[in-house]
Amino acid sequence: MSALTLSAISKSYGDNAILKNISLDVQSGEFIALVGPSGCGKSTLLRILAGLDHADTGEIVIGGREMSSVAAADRNIAMVFQSYALYPHLTAGQNIAVPLAMRRLSRIQRLPFLGPVMPGYRAIRSGISRDVQETAKALKIDHLLERKPGQMSGGQRQRVALARAMVRHPSVFLMDEPLSNLDANLRVHARGEIVELHRRAGVPTVYVTHDQAEALSMADRVAVMIGGQLLQLAAPQVIYDDPAHIEVARFVGQPRINLLPARADRGTIAFGDIRLTLEPNLAGSDVTIGIRPEFVRLAAEGQTSLPGRIERMEFLGSEVILFCRLNAIGETVLAKLAPADAAGLSAGLPVALSFQPDKAMVFAPDGRRLRTAALPADTSREKAHG
Repeated sequence: MSALTLSAISKSYGDNAILKNISLDVQSGEFIALVGPSGCGKSTLLRILAGLDHADTGEIVIGGREMSSVAAADRNIAMVFQSYALYPHLTAGQNIAVPLAMRRLSRIQRLPFLGPVMPGYRAIRSGISRDVQETAKALKIDHLLERKPGQMSGGQRQRVALARAMVRHPSVFLMDEPLSNLDANLRVHARGEIVELHRRAGVPTVYVTHDQAEALSMADRVAVMIGGQLLQLAAPQVIYDDPAHIEVARFVGQPRINLLPARADRGTIAFGDIRLTLEPNLAGSDVTIGIRPEFVRLAAEGQTSLPGRIERMEFLGSEVILFCRLNAIGETVLAKLAPADAAGLSAGLPVALSFQPDKAMVFAPDGRRLRTAALPADTSREKAHG
């Protein structure tokens, strides 16, 4: 049984549809990254999960219990916000203790003067303090427990927010872009920490981000949301190598994928001397060929090529990105080369490119991925004349 199930979740504000029939299963101990551009609905979906907002239609099931009408406080969900949402007047230790105090102390026991004299108060507070210390030690912030948020760095505040989420042992972790306020170096380090914490806790986690590098490097599976729709849910490598929709291919990958217009004719696409077989019913349709920059290379002498001219080059240390405008169609194509292969090249020079036909993707006019088979150019000509 799934630890968390979303079924047909939809949400609109007036005529603006934010979420369109979203369904998602998260297994026990799984880390799911919700990734997509700003405004795609991923944070809204997270808020609905947490009970901070309500769906117009659909069902939420956590641990076999239907949660759509359950209040946020009763869902046993821990959420880490982009802003961390720490109380500035409380110390780190007091911030971490808040969810435990709300759960374990009665309303009277939480009163500042009356609470400490109530029966059982000291024992409960002792247990809370012990749990706070253990969680802080696990996150290596036990030396920060007496500091207030204004006395801590962004990375330290982020750890305190994580500790506050972890200390209550929730059924589900929700994280809404928790690393976006950190600088680049600290963000990379924090990714590893969050993944390690997730593995130790074993709690199903839904992590929202617009940063595809975070999603691909951290998650067991990645859910790509575009325009309020869940276009694909798969392992990171599948999302990158085998996108199911052109918008997934366009969003995932740095540098961006090359998308080139083409036309299907009698069940095949011709691109230079490269032939790709297609579904017969798409003959005569406009299609789009997608090819990742790492599969575009400089053509060897005598090899079938696509002539063009270098517009500019980007040196990135271990690789060089060529931006080349193709003569035949006027489109700019990106090629990712090793520095040695780009030696002697510069902006303005003519260049001949080739690509691996078996790495090409073809997309229908509506964005769907089409299954194709790459054929060598001479084989396709033999079939045409046979």
